[in-house]
Amino acid sequence: MVELHVRKDSRQRLSSFYATGHAGWAESGEDIVCAAVSAVLQAAWLGLAEVRHVDVTGSRSAGRLDLSWPTAARDDPGAQAIVATAILSIERMAMQFPDHVRVIIEASDG
Repeated sequence: MVELHVRKDSRQRLSSFYATGHAGWAESGEDIVCAAVSAVLQAAWLGLAEVRHVDVTGSRSAGRLDLSWPTAARDDPGAQAIVATAILSIERMAMQFPDHVRVIIEASDG
């Protein structure tokens, strides 16, 4: 299962997310659910870094993607729209594939 952990700061602004796992919908290399989650999250990364020019911090490895953005970007409407759209997309995937995708909203991280 892919789990997307979404973090909000003490002001309830989206501040970071990380995804772990594999969807398990199909064999590795043919799993369209896993590919869709990965594509959406990597598009959010690109949108923040290349479109909004946010100095993001992140890492990618097999079965894991971490991304966070600085406090100053959390009030940027464009950055908010990119991140909120990605999260909404994954939430909709979780509704369609509840045995393969889960979204977890976590407590504030400061």
